[in-house]
Amino acid sequence: MNFEQNYTQLQKQQLTMTPQLQQSIQMLQYNRKDLVDFLKQKSLENPFISISVKSAPKIQGISTEKYNSNQSRTNQSTSGSIWDTLATTTSTTSLYSAVIDQIHLSFRDTALRDLIIWLAQYIDHNGYLTLSLDDASTLTQAEPLKLLDALTLLQQLEPAGVGARNLQECLMLQTERNGQAPNLAYLILEEEFEAFANRKWDHIAKRYGISLGEVQEISDFVKTLTPHPGAIFSNAPTQYIRPDLSVKVTDSQEIVVHSVKTGLPVIVFQKEYYEELSMLQDKEVSTFINEKQAEYEWLKKTLIQREETILRIGIAIVNAQKEFFLSEDRPIQSLTLKTIAEELAIHESTVSRSINGKYITTEFGVFELKKFFTNALVTTSKEGTGSISSDQIKKKIELFVQAEDPKKPLSDQKLVDLLKKDGIEISRRTVTKYREALFISSSPKRKRFD
Repeated sequence: MNFEQNYTQLQKQQLTMTPQLQQSIQMLQYNRKDLVDFLKQKSLENPFISISVKSAPKIQGISTEKYNSNQSRTNQSTSGSIWDTLATTTSTTSLYSAVIDQIHLSFRDTALRDLIIWLAQYIDHNGYLTLSLDDASTLTQAEPLKLLDALTLLQQLEPAGVGARNLQECLMLQTERNGQAPNLAYLILEEEFEAFANRKWDHIAKRYGISLGEVQEISDFVKTLTPHPGAIFSNAPTQYIRPDLSVKVTDSQEIVVHSVKTGLPVIVFQKEYYEELSMLQDKEVSTFINEKQAEYEWLKKTLIQREETILRIGIAIVNAQKEFFLSEDRPIQSLTLKTIAEELAIHESTVSRSINGKYITTEFGVFELKKFFTNALVTTSKEGTGSISSDQIKKKIELFVQAEDPKKPLSDQKLVDLLKKDGIEISRRTVTKYREALFISSSPKRKRFD
């Protein structure tokens, strides 16, 4: 056998992921907070770089953080939020401290007060007692009756519901101290809590000789109570959003998009320090400072490219969703990453990274860029076939529910039938998913009797 060795030359293109290219991709994906953190780390590694961030005015709940690479970060805004019926506010006083202060003010220094203080340490941040009285008796060797007395006194403190051992007791404690509570509210919560929660109202109405309308009134009252009484003392830090883009609609209905400069980190080159080291006749020092200068130039160029890319993509998104910014009902058209990528002649992954954690501020709110991307569903009508976004379907479901008879609410299947009449064919399971995403209860739970 003869073996012959030949040499051939082959040319091919191949992308090599250099460390700098990987960091460019990361910087594009970072939101502003992560970008500041990344550049802060770079400033620690590079003595010629300093980072500054201009503070923002207090608008639309946006953070007014101020950061400088030579200073610590300070937060100048501490606004809170309200969700459902639970009012949460930031406070410098913890729930435990508030309860202890009330105990010292309300009770004399006795053995019973010591038990109340001991029980208070087992109250969680929501205001619930996390220890059973049996376990408390074992740990303290106190008589069960004395512990019950201590718990009863603890439950008389503020906020109403503190010291409850479960949700039922929490609601009962609040009802007991509320002068506006319906007459049978406390008794029904005590004796028929499970039936009440599961809307077995016919049984409740029959047992207490009241109408379904009166049970409905009690239900409306209970919805005003909070399941987490201790949450008003929450010290959880408020999360803020720094928008990357700003949209304004002119009087002539022209949409203008800009980059938000406030909050954008700026890197500064320490020229004097660089020139001082350049005077040293040392080869290693010369190599070091040249490498660090090149790193600064690369970071500066990458930041500019990042801002330009996000702005280009933002303008393309706004152009595709003009109706959202011009129309009062804010409709969102179907839009995919591929559509924007093809329009701008860039890769889909670039679009995906550019919208990750990025926000756009308008005169009517702040929105995540991801919100504007939604798949289309095919619709059929007399005019032919078309497309509709999932957001538009959700709005239709919301309108159907708003217009329904509260005594005969629409089931998910009925919503499917109504959408079908509009040429939208989707499954009952999909309607259920959209309804739950809108925080709309099921039809049995929406039914009213007043």
